[in-house]
Amino acid sequence: MKLGISSYSLYKAMAAGEMSIGDVVSHVASIGAEHVEIVPLGFNFTENPELIEVIKSQARESGIELSNYAVGANFSGLNDEELVREIERLKREVDYAAALGVKKMRHDVASSSDLSIASFLSELPRLAEACRVIADYAAPHGITTSVENHGYYIQQSDRVQALVKAVDRPNFRTTLDVGNFLCADENPLVAVANNIGLASMVHVKDFYYRPAGDKPGEGWFGTSHGNWLRGAIVGHGDIAMRDVLRKVKESGYDGFVSIEFEGMEECKLGTKLGFDYVKRVWNEI
Repeated sequence: MKLGISSYSLYKAMAAGEMSIGDVVSHVASIGAEHVEIVPLGFNFTENPELIEVIKSQARESGIELSNYAVGANFSGLNDEELVREIERLKREVDYAAALGVKKMRHDVASSSDLSIASFLSELPRLAEACRVIADYAAPHGITTSVENHGYYIQQSDRVQALVKAVDRPNFRTTLDVGNFLCADENPLVAVANNIGLASMVHVKDFYYRPAGDKPGEGWFGTSHGNWLRGAIVGHGDIAMRDVLRKVKESGYDGFVSIEFEGMEECKLGTKLGFDYVKRVWNEI
């Protein structure tokens, strides 16, 4: 297992002008991470292609590996022309991943206001074909693409499984976020056990959880069934994180693991505490 950090964890510092993406790479290396995952929030390579070399140079200088490139996408509810444009945009993102030198790329697949299983099943063939085209485009670069359990519509473990099976490409897998299953009110321990065998990448994220009722206050957001979540430092939240990490380790998964922090605490501190927790627990279990 190679433990690292997603640049998403430090987005608040970037948005505040306290850190550049180059600073993020060096900072992640300074706290002992083995890799950094690049998420283009607050910047993009279309407008600033020179940042690719900035990131690569800083990674070389810091002695840290670039592991994954994670971008948004949506193939749901589009007409044929819109779908072609979105696929072409994602192909350009694959080109950026190749230029970074990473061999893994996560792209979102679908967002919809209709979260029903009927809607998902009706769209599945079209969504799978779009993912298949991107995976085939990425294959000559040696890149494995993946869908994350993310965005409510394709968040449950069985929907992720269904999509991966429908795409039917060896280089299309899942970026498994151990915390995001809670957004769809699925038990993280059960969901991780269901999907770890399909994982090309693992995100470790934690949440505080409150049952349905009045919104607890600032920083909380709703699950698909009306419960409440708020981002937590990994190990501080309500997920049985030690058991989840044990499940990942016992599965034999030996790839990249990224800390994702989206709590209300100062992001550099929250990220470091979560990283230290996972490193310690992984060695104990």
